[in-house]
Amino acid sequence: MGKSDKVFVSNRKARRNYEILDTIEAGMVLLGTEVKSIRDGRASLAEAWCKIENQEIHLVDAHISHYSHGNLNNHDPLRPRKLLLHRKEISRLQKAVDQKGNTLIPLRLYLNHGKIKVEIGIARGKKLYDKRADIAERDTKRQLERTMKQY
Repeated sequence: MGKSDKVFVSNRKARRNYEILDTIEAGMVLLGTEVKSIRDGRASLAEAWCKIENQEIHLVDAHISHYSHGNLNNHDPLRPRKLLLHRKEISRLQKAVDQKGNTLIPLRLYLNHGKIKVEIGIARGKKLYDKRADIAERDTKRQLERTMKQY
């Protein structure tokens, strides 16, 4: 992520519930009212996921609210949105998803050189004991920083 990138929405639950193996940047096919709504920060990736069908990849269950100044031509908030990737990238993602336990999760929506992009992560679900280990590691790191700050 460069200095000029502005993050509109991030999926905070993704890193807690999934182990992110790899990430990739994709463009999105959006309507005008969707772009304006995202720029207002009125989008959510909490329940979103990606599916691959017929060599195309779609973002499913991403909620982009109606644009407040829109008219009758306002968009459907939960419609599937096509993601723009090269064929080689889609086939690489397909191979990763075919492995047992892997899925595609959107991590964040951001602005890159005037275009709204989505960062997709190849993810594997964490077990409860993995989450507990992460929490314990974070607590020990915090405690260590506190002691270093005192001395």
